[in-house]
Amino acid sequence: MIPAAAFEFLRGLAAHNEKAWFEANRSTYESAVREPVAALVAAVTTELTQRRLPLEGDVKRSTFRIHRDVRFSKDKSPYKTHVGAFWYRQGAGKAGNGVLYFHLDPGHCFVGAAFYHPEPEVLDSLRERIRVHPEKFADVQSALDQAKLAFSEEEVLTRMPRGFEDLKDTPAATALRLKSFLVRRTLTDRQVQAAGLIGHIATLAEDAMPLLQFGWDAVDEVARDGNEPVSADRSRRRPRVAAKQAE
Repeated sequence: MIPAAAFEFLRGLAAHNEKAWFEANRSTYESAVREPVAALVAAVTTELTQRRLPLEGDVKRSTFRIHRDVRFSKDKSPYKTHVGAFWYRQGAGKAGNGVLYFHLDPGHCFVGAAFYHPEPEVLDSLRERIRVHPEKFADVQSALDQAKLAFSEEEVLTRMPRGFEDLKDTPAATALRLKSFLVRRTLTDRQVQAAGLIGHIATLAEDAMPLLQFGWDAVDEVARDGNEPVSADRSRRRPRVAAKQAE
C-alpha cells in the first residue's frame, strides 16, 4: 500500500534533514509519501465503514505537516522523519478524543488506538469512569487481553493521581497512573508495503474498540451532565496548567 520509495525517501531525509535536500526530492515526497498516505486514509475510512466501526478520516484533517515546529526546540531540524495519519470518532467536533493512528517510520511502523496525551479534563473523565465503573473497565482490559493488546506504560505517574489515592491497591491502580491510554501493534516494513495494510489497521480498530468506546462514554457523560469531571478530592479542583505540570 505504501511504496518502497516512501521508505527510501524517509531514510534519505533522516540523513539529509535540510531544506536543499528536501526541495530537490520534493516530487518523490509528493508521489511516494503524501499521495499514498492520503489514499490510505480514504481506503481505511471505507473499510471502517464497511465493518461498521464509528471512525472516519479526512485527508486534510487526518494527516500531519512534515515540517517540524522548531520554535521552542533545541533541535532545529526542519522536517519530521516519520509520517502519521489518524482516524477519529464519527461526527466528532474534536479529533483528539480517542483516535486510531498509523505511524510510518522505516523499521518502526505501527498502528495504535489511543487517548494520547489527552487534555486534563478528558484524562480526569477517563479516570473517574474507571472509579465509578470498575467492572466495565475490567471488561475493557479482558477484551484487550484476548486481542493480545496491552496498555503502553512508557509514561506513568510514580504515584497515584490526586484524588485517587484510595484506589492504589485495586486492579485498576496501574491504569489510573497512565498519562495516556494507548495500545498498539508493530508492523513490519513489508506489511506496510502490502495490500493487507488496510486490513491490519481496521482490525486493530476492531480490537481496540472497547477502549475507545469506554473513553468516549466517559467524555459523553461529562458533556451530558454539563460539568467537568472531578476526583474524590472535590474541594481542590486543579487549574489546567497546574494539572498538566503535575502529570
